[in-house]
Amino acid sequence: MSSSRAFFQVKRSSLTALLLIVIFQSLSMAQDASSLSWKPTRPKKALPPRLDFASAYDPISGKIIIFGGTDGGTTLHETWAYDGTTWKIVPAPVRPLDRVGAAMAYDSITHKLVLFGGFFGRTIFNDTWLFDGATMTWTQTNPKTVPVGSVHPMLFTDPLTGHVDMFGGYLGRFYSRTTWRWTGHNWVMLNLGTSPYPRSGSIAVADPIHKNVMVFGGVSDNWIVQNTWTWNGKSWKQENPATQPPPLYFTTGGFDPVLNQVVVFGGGSEGVDQKTTWAWDGSNWTELAPAKSPVKRERFGTMWDPLNQQFLVFGGYDFNTGAVYGDTWELTAQ
Repeated sequence: MSSSRAFFQVKRSSLTALLLIVIFQSLSMAQDASSLSWKPTRPKKALPPRLDFASAYDPISGKIIIFGGTDGGTTLHETWAYDGTTWKIVPAPVRPLDRVGAAMAYDSITHKLVLFGGFFGRTIFNDTWLFDGATMTWTQTNPKTVPVGSVHPMLFTDPLTGHVDMFGGYLGRFYSRTTWRWTGHNWVMLNLGTSPYPRSGSIAVADPIHKNVMVFGGVSDNWIVQNTWTWNGKSWKQENPATQPPPLYFTTGGFDPVLNQVVVFGGGSEGVDQKTTWAWDGSNWTELAPAKSPVKRERFGTMWDPLNQQFLVFGGYDFNTGAVYGDTWELTAQ
């Protein structure tokens, strides 16, 4: 597309500003949620079936990036990118080791994706890797301070600093309730008086309207978490919505600037995967009723693609049947 080619010719310093213009244009035309439907997309090349991968949108390359996961039998180390029309594997001679359960988020100060955690066999990783969308390459860092290795931690862009923060994760015997911040070259543990209960596999989504990050659900010490917290970059606050989803875990969400809300699809709930769609407006949850939905699943990816104006769900699997998916769905008006 000529518009895409022009976009990629813009200098890195201008790229973030252009994306913000796209987002705020979308914010001004909020859509009626009653007209929604999920529809399968038809990529020129599909994503091979996989689950439990790390995923994040990279505004430098203008692509959704995913790493690792499993196809249901083999633990993977591949990097894939989606440009809105095609899934492509990214050649990466230097890359993280094979793993599942890692997490990744964009650092808007260093302009890199930050990947942390995950496991392979009995090894829980505590290495930190950076993905550069300008060169499509991975680099391992060597921070002086290193968090304990964790599985399914929550990584997200800090609403104040623009760096990547990390909360929670499964440590091997216990669950974490620690909040860490990536400074661009080191991890710093934040000393906070109040924080969410220990957990992993939670939903964590940056909400640009309310300038915070919303965290919901997850698993912790043999019980499923059902509460909503927000992080403003300085402190955690437990919210008290009148309505909320059932306990959810191993699902993801994203901020949809067309709806002006955080949207969450699917996930596990007390041993049964879901295919419901929920929206968080900053103070309350609402269950949406799309005309059509993807099949139920967990451990998949959810992403708003600002370049192509798409809210997407991709990959994952059904815990109850073992089916592994490589499909890509878009939330759209009917």
